[in-house]
Amino acid sequence: MQDTIAIEPVREYLLDLQRRIVEELERLDGGGRFARSEWKKAPGEPLRGDGLTCILEGGTVFERAGIGFSHVSGDRLPPSASAAHPEVAGCGFDAAGVSMVLHPRNPYVPTVHMNVRLFRAQPRPGGATGAQGPGSWWFGGGMDLTPYYGFEEDARHFHACCRDALAPFGPEYHPRFKRWCDEYFFLKHRGEARGVGGIFFDDFRELGAERSFALLRSVGDHFIPAYSPIVERRKDHPYGERQREFQALRRGRYVEFNLVYDRGTLFGLQSGGRAESILMSMPPQVQWRYEWAPEPGSEEARLYTDFLPARDWLA
Repeated sequence: MQDTIAIEPVREYLLDLQRRIVEELERLDGGGRFARSEWKKAPGEPLRGDGLTCILEGGTVFERAGIGFSHVSGDRLPPSASAAHPEVAGCGFDAAGVSMVLHPRNPYVPTVHMNVRLFRAQPRPGGATGAQGPGSWWFGGGMDLTPYYGFEEDARHFHACCRDALAPFGPEYHPRFKRWCDEYFFLKHRGEARGVGGIFFDDFRELGAERSFALLRSVGDHFIPAYSPIVERRKDHPYGERQREFQALRRGRYVEFNLVYDRGTLFGLQSGGRAESILMSMPPQVQWRYEWAPEPGSEEARLYTDFLPARDWLA
């Protein structure tokens, strides 16, 4: 497959996706407004490029919501990006993406993550794959749901939207990308999943430039219908100090995953990216307690027994 992909249509789509999601989240919050921070890398920095970071903090529904667009280029791919593509290790690259994490205030509203991105790399001249070899561009992304208190209705709805996003491209993609998500968003050092999963894909180019880009757009476009109805159902659910404490403990797992395993975080930090934008995914309040365990039979214990183990939510 020797096709190439232009960056400008991808950039335009990503900025429009960011705008649409910001508008929807402001509607859901009802009071909070996103602060917008446009940035551009200064001459002489490891990366070149620009971005737009949108942050809502202290909202009615969202305690912190971060949605970042970036389009950067560099002279040398960091190890986190080239591990699966040794043919382009050390080569120049550019990358464009939208990444977001939403941390609601109410513990009955789940945290959610979504990311869609394009990487382009120039293989070494004379390498085994040639100037436009298989590693020269690839898409990645997905979305996953991290509840604190589980509702089967919410998990089924989210996974159904993920399935619908991929259905036009073939029946094999949803089970494949769901399994990839279950395996990726897993804290190996604790032996537990981060949440109830969703879909995840990376290094994706097998449908060719046009159809692969269409799959990326479908994933991005299905985020609002996947998440907004869940927020509407749960945002006014009563809660107390116990629920907030459990939320803070589970948010600690989110921090652990992002700093230890997340490829996007590692890529951003290794490549000299903008730290404020990279770390906007961190929750505003979090805690760790030594050897904490939920009370048997409690709502909190049910998250571990009924929701975190991987399962087919659409069966």
